[in-house]
Amino acid sequence: MAVEESLRIQTFNEVPSAEEFASHIEPKNVPAVFEGCVKNWKAFSKWNPSNGGLAYLQELVGSTIVEVMLSRSAPVFYGDIRSHERVPLPFSTFIGYCMDLLQDREDGEDNPRHSEKNRVEVCGIEQTDCCIREAQQIYLAQVPILNSENEEAIQLKCLNEDIRKPLLLGTKSMASVNLWMNSAKTRSSTHYDPHNNLLCIVSGCKQVSLWPPSASPFLYPLPLYGEASNHSAVTLENPNLSLYPRAKYLNEYSQKVILHAGDALFIPEGWFHQVDSENLTIAVNFWWRSKIMSDMLEHMDAYYMRRILKRLTDKEMNQRLHQPSITVGKIAATTSGQPSNAHGDHTDPTVALSHGHDSLNRNRLKQNIMLQDLEPLELQSLHELVSLVHNNVNQGQPVGCSSIEAAGVETNDQMDNRKEVFHNCQEDPVANLIWTLNPLMLRIVFVAMAHNFPRTLEALVLHALSPLGAEILTRKFEEMDQIVAEEDRNHFYQIFYGVFDDQFAAMDALLNRKEAFACQAFKNVLDQYLGVNFDGPKPQV
Repeated sequence: MAVEESLRIQTFNEVPSAEEFASHIEPKNVPAVFEGCVKNWKAFSKWNPSNGGLAYLQELVGSTIVEVMLSRSAPVFYGDIRSHERVPLPFSTFIGYCMDLLQDREDGEDNPRHSEKNRVEVCGIEQTDCCIREAQQIYLAQVPILNSENEEAIQLKCLNEDIRKPLLLGTKSMASVNLWMNSAKTRSSTHYDPHNNLLCIVSGCKQVSLWPPSASPFLYPLPLYGEASNHSAVTLENPNLSLYPRAKYLNEYSQKVILHAGDALFIPEGWFHQVDSENLTIAVNFWWRSKIMSDMLEHMDAYYMRRILKRLTDKEMNQRLHQPSITVGKIAATTSGQPSNAHGDHTDPTVALSHGHDSLNRNRLKQNIMLQDLEPLELQSLHELVSLVHNNVNQGQPVGCSSIEAAGVETNDQMDNRKEVFHNCQEDPVANLIWTLNPLMLRIVFVAMAHNFPRTLEALVLHALSPLGAEILTRKFEEMDQIVAEEDRNHFYQIFYGVFDDQFAAMDALLNRKEAFACQAFKNVLDQYLGVNFDGPKPQV
């Protein structure tokens, strides 16, 4: 499955104007690369480590205390605080450490030199660079140059002298501007940000892998209530497919871009991304609030949430049926008092309907259909359906039960505990047979079953029909309703529901199973998009 064309990342050789960015690029919510976007910064030349940039930064910033990230899982820096810690460190000390590493690489040495100038005091405890190396790696991650929400959090305000807001951002108000600097190769865990982001490379090189928010099910986002809810639980370099089976599709939805010094990448809010940085890479990023969230009214939050979850649930239901999105109507009573189905808004284009002339089918419904009156394919389908119902029901309640009470309509909880858990219609023989028949043929099969095997039809609805089967059956009824006259619809439903002692109880059985199907789809949505798993807690990263 290829990435949708509308989600493909664009590369711009010329930096767009603020008006073009605001009107044609940002609203698409798709990443974009701007080559040479920040080559006019003073930082582009003055911070370059190969041209004495480290000494310049050490003199400019001095011994200002910054927070550095120590990783227990380097070179990967996970978002969960259980896998890293932030400790205070003089900026000049970090730069000195980078200088030693750079010199060692130039000298061809594998191990950094131990020097007294890298002796630092962290949290009141004297430590050497060996202690840093025990944590495997140190990273200046998201060190504030500007922070509109917390002035006291700003640690590197003096760097503002060498950078400036890219022209394409126009008059946008920045939430924060941050420095990112690593001495050795690093990799961020896969995550998304709650702001729009412009990542600018000052020196070095970064590779960024990106996934759209719609790829969340394959990334297994951590639970929404957790500390690292915006991070993926999957280790991309070696995913555990026994724990995260959907992760095998990750590469089909990912896009990779390589950013060199001077380039900038627009990462829209909500896009998952993993960043791989080469040795001694320096970057500055700009975060600003997108209109996606700023235009949302707080008193509408509950409504937005319900609409979004409903849309995702409908999408999940249709994916399980392997068909395009359609609107499902509810079972309703006709004016004659007999149960019927409301009209669906769309017809499934993947099902071949035999419209033809319906007069023959109409006449056949007005009389008892004997088995010898059926066409060969109709007779074959009827026999197969009867056989499937008998095989299913004979394991429990006898097919010959003549009452709803004797048959025992399942509750939602009972259906949740059914041993037949079908993920799609290919796994459910009853549902699959109903799915393969066009609505007009299915109508004839049901009328013949009502006339010749009424207790089997009753058993089908009450016992052999899974939640998935009930969803498919009612969708078939909707398709049928759209291609026959109202009089014929009413007559069919009189025959179909007439085999039940309590017609409305039978209708409830169908509705209960449809709701069970929708409930399972809803649970899948919570698991895939919010990390909420009803089958048990998620494993820790």
